[in-house]
Amino acid sequence: MNARLLRMATLPVALIALWEALGRALGGPRTPLPSKVAGEAALLIMSGDLPAALAQSLGRVFSGFAIAAAIAIPLGIAMGRLRAVERNLDPVIESFRPVAAIAMLPLAILWLGAGSGAAVMLVAYAAFFPILIHAVAGAKGVDANLARAAATMGVSGATLARSVIMPAAMPQIAVGLRIGLAVAWTAIVAAELAVGAKAGGGASGGVGQMMFAYYAYSIELNRIIVCMIAVGLVSLALDRLMRFALARAMPWIET
Repeated sequence: MNARLLRMATLPVALIALWEALGRALGGPRTPLPSKVAGEAALLIMSGDLPAALAQSLGRVFSGFAIAAAIAIPLGIAMGRLRAVERNLDPVIESFRPVAAIAMLPLAILWLGAGSGAAVMLVAYAAFFPILIHAVAGAKGVDANLARAAATMGVSGATLARSVIMPAAMPQIAVGLRIGLAVAWTAIVAAELAVGAKAGGGASGGVGQMMFAYYAYSIELNRIIVCMIAVGLVSLALDRLMRFALARAMPWIET
């Protein structure tokens, strides 16, 4: 295990050392360096600003993701099993799916204001489509023999969907949930950056608005990089958490 950790750490440490050396040799006074980034990270963590901003962003992500999943999974099951539903909804969904979440920002701000409501709406919009597409694929991929066998035993309607279709479709739905959560985290950073421009920035508005404030008002490149690293680490942690939760809740699927 120690040898494996050493191998995993070799490349990152080498890249950080190269970054530090080149930055000191070629950079100016504003050049971000690993040593400066580490110092700023310690200050932001000890002050509580970075944890508070990440907590704010995570709250919005979980809210938007929950809304997206609650709508997309049952709708995807219905589209996958009922041709009439898919035939009527698919053109509408495919018309909206290519539209980036950030393009919905003016409507979100107009309807919900420059705050958490708009950010949650953009997260839900972004996470909705990958979850829906995989739910549709999962429902369509259910073995027809399973549905027929359940029907012969008198299982139909909502009971069939809950007891047979959903468990059989869960491997695909699990993939959609993982992708949807990653997209949601990406969307919240973009949304908070954009909403920060309307709201005046501020660390209390989430990590995206914190990055906006450091860029627009003080040009704190080292602190911006701290936020970028935090975003990446949280994304990794969210994916691992989702995989763990899916493995515990549904041990019959491989995540």
